[in-house]
Amino acid sequence: MADKESSAADASEQPGFLVAVLIDLFTKPVNLILLGVCFLLIYKLFFSRRSSTPTKPADPELPPLKKQDFTVEQLGKYDGTGPDGRILVAVNGKVFDVTRGKRFYGPGAPYGVFAGRDASRGLATFSLTEDVLKPVYDDLSDLNSMQMESVREWEMQFTEKYIYTGKLLRQGDKPTEYSDTETEDSSAAEKSKND
Repeated sequence: MADKESSAADASEQPGFLVAVLIDLFTKPVNLILLGVCFLLIYKLFFSRRSSTPTKPADPELPPLKKQDFTVEQLGKYDGTGPDGRILVAVNGKVFDVTRGKRFYGPGAPYGVFAGRDASRGLATFSLTEDVLKPVYDDLSDLNSMQMESVREWEMQFTEKYIYTGKLLRQGDKPTEYSDTETEDSSAAEKSKND
């Protein structure tokens, strides 16, 4: 009988204890400030993700450039500042359309110095300064074997990631005549690779 009375007394004390905690929590200024901070953090955690600033709509993807060869001067026109914003980069004599990577190669971007240029020497020497990039065709003949291997690795990465557009021409070289079907075939191959 005594056990029943003590358990009944405990049960009657528990609601009193809970009420006392709540009264203590809401009547002391320090506790109110802490509660406010907790609610603010919870609100930020759950609701700030939903109401984040709207993302900028993606730029429309440019149609593939007709396959063609480029001189160093012609390549320079595709530095991302033209009307269509197209960016081309040459690596080891091959020209790639890197427009979809403009956050890396566009004006003001980390690798923007390579836009519209032959990036081979800069990639081989791990240099992002304009003084290593030549304004004429660079045959890379003075690079050592380790630097040339690095250029070939970069060429493979560009080949896997970006669209091959043509060759970089040396002074006096004649451009290759590409057929329209080559452009369509490479576009279809690119699309199937991305799918």
